[in-house]
Amino acid sequence: MKKRPFEGIKVLDFTMFGVGPFTVNYLAFYGAEVIKVESHARPDGCRTITPYKDNKPGLERSFYFAFSNPAKKYDITLNLNHPKGVELAKRLVAWADVVAESYVGQTMERWGLGYDELKKIKPDIIMFRTCMHGQTGPMARHPGYGNILTSLSGYNCIVGWPDRPPCGFQARAFTDFVAPLFGIVSLIAALDYRRRTGKGQCLDLSQHEAGMHPLAPLILDYTVNQREPSTSGNRLAYAAPHGVYRCRGDDRWCAIAVFTDEEWESFCKVIGDSAWAKDPKFATLLGRKQNEDELDRLVEEWTSKRSPEEVMSLMQPAGVAAGVVANAKDQAEDPQLKHYHSFHELDHPEMGRMSFYHGPGFRMSKTDYELAPPPLLGEYNDYVFTKILGIPDEEFVQLMEEEVIY
Repeated sequence: MKKRPFEGIKVLDFTMFGVGPFTVNYLAFYGAEVIKVESHARPDGCRTITPYKDNKPGLERSFYFAFSNPAKKYDITLNLNHPKGVELAKRLVAWADVVAESYVGQTMERWGLGYDELKKIKPDIIMFRTCMHGQTGPMARHPGYGNILTSLSGYNCIVGWPDRPPCGFQARAFTDFVAPLFGIVSLIAALDYRRRTGKGQCLDLSQHEAGMHPLAPLILDYTVNQREPSTSGNRLAYAAPHGVYRCRGDDRWCAIAVFTDEEWESFCKVIGDSAWAKDPKFATLLGRKQNEDELDRLVEEWTSKRSPEEVMSLMQPAGVAAGVVANAKDQAEDPQLKHYHSFHELDHPEMGRMSFYHGPGFRMSKTDYELAPPPLLGEYNDYVFTKILGIPDEEFVQLMEEEVIY
């Protein structure tokens, strides 16, 4: 394998749950050496999130933790509430190029591990900090997770139906998959800056600020027109038909979106000789919006006689946007995802061989990425403390007895 772009970069990773690990994964996929810090008193919370392998709870049996950490990481357990634990952390800072953390604002400062202290240990250190609201400001000390931030960022108020309360996302932590994209770009920029100047810096990523980015058009609409967004089901102001339509089969659906009158003409050709498709009241977007209830009913009468795959395969060649509403089985068996090897099989010492591990979602023409099964809690204590830090075996045992390495 050719040299990967982040080989030689060392990361001390205090992040947990979603955003931090997802961000650090990109560095690990492409060669960075990562030490992940947890403790038995406070393991990564993803270890306790269902589903569990065979429905049996356990810190090494969470699919979500495995999903969040499919990269080579040297997992250690370190008690940062013990003075000796903080001292060991500082020794690891001297080893690192990047320190990543995702605690609520100012937590690292309470341990004496804030950026000002880290600079004293290693002047060119890059510190990546990500929490819900950033490190400063009136809400910096507010704890929370992606499911809470998805609501605070404005998504839940627009997901639902006009005659019902907002329902939000079933996959509630939507912002956990938005913020890491900003995080890895900022880290790459900081690494490049250090390469050119020899200087480190502190990156403060507010997940709130990054997470609401996809809602920019709605925020702009309010800024300009003072118009509040509202729940509208699957409908869109500038498209019709636009929705998810029932198809043949048990709970099978297909999404269809027609934006222009030209696309409507193509849609009509696909469905064939239907009298309602020729009705002048549907000929323009305005007319289709004015008669949208009737239009949706008629479209669904047509789709309900066909499988979602058939609807999609008929619409797409005609230039009409359509897609199967894929369930988990569809995703696992999707031929395009298989072609790109989106899911990888890896062996896990407790969960066995599984095939849901995923890489970065893009391919580089000259450099491949590398995956690894998620680390066990404290799996690399001996290697990190005795080999990397050079702690004698007797001292290592004593630190474990004192619950410093714990």
